Amino acid sequence: MQRREITRWLAASLLPLCGIGSAVAQTAAPYPSKNIRFVVPYPPGGPTDLMARMLAPELQKRLGASVIVDNKGGAGGNLGSAEVARQAPADGHTLLLAASGPMAVNPSLYRSMPFDPLKDLAPVVQLSAFPLVLEVHPSLGVRTLKEFIALAKAGKVPLSYASAGNGTPQHLAGELFNTTVQTQIKHIPYRGAGPALNDLLGGQVNVMFDILGSSLPYLQTGKLVPLAVTSPQRSPALPQVPTMAEAGVSGYEISAWHGIAVRAGTPQPVVDKLNATINAIFQEPDFRAKWEAIGSPVVGGTAARFGALIRSDAERLGKLVRDAGVTVD
Repeated sequence: MQRREITRWLAASLLPLCGIGSAVAQTAAPYPSKNIRFVVPYPPGGPTDLMARMLAPELQKRLGASVIVDNKGGAGGNLGSAEVARQAPADGHTLLLAASGPMAVNPSLYRSMPFDPLKDLAPVVQLSAFPLVLEVHPSLGVRTLKEFIALAKAGKVPLSYASAGNGTPQHLAGELFNTTVQTQIKHIPYRGAGPALNDLLGGQVNVMFDILGSSLPYLQTGKLVPLAVTSPQRSPALPQVPTMAEAGVSGYEISAWHGIAVRAGTPQPVVDKLNATINAIFQEPDFRAKWEAIGSPVVGGTAARFGALIRSDAERLGKLVRDAGVTVD
């Protein structure tokens, strides 16, 4: 074989190996390698947005990349969630603040979903476990759940409850209350908890089943009146407020949780790094205190544990939606 032919043969033989080396180099690229986009599937002002903005600077400090919060509200959290699930690169540079509404409730509520939470998204870590609180505008003149139920059943005062949108925990909590107590309080959906809460404070609506974290300052200052919490135990943030069962409504329990998810197919080492980073953040005493002050215990844990919660609540809350006859307005 001539020298020139040997050279061509060696070049052709080594070319595939160069490709393999390039692929290995790309796989081993450090994470993160660019800015991180943190998608919140609700407008600014609600508890989901608050959690993202609390976490973003901590993630930025530990990961060494800018973390930019991006609010993409609409369709009960479906729009922003679907964008991450279907459009974002599966590389961990787009995070979703995953909420129980779009992740576990909406698949049973909407006839057509733009994504499949169980197939299109990969769980990273659970962040929160919020009770909801039944709260009313002071102008209603009620101070107990018993008084509120009597007012609702009398039908003399038109009552309407605000929610963060169709399929959100606030919506489901209100429909469950109507079914359990046999009331007909009208549902008014908003594009997020922030706008809903603003109208409640302004008296445009008079009732809300809100996630405790976002309403806590107004409950503590008397701008809103808490009647009961929807968790099995009283909340440490509002120890004087009874549970639904204590206030006379048995068999009523619902909560809202949040976590972080990424697009399915994201490399496992990236998921593991994100999980470890957030769990480390949750071990900081100062951060834990700030987190608990918004009304949720620090959760954390493994990605597998968060995935199990999503699957179990999709089944449990899906059955609740069907049994209560809840539909999208």
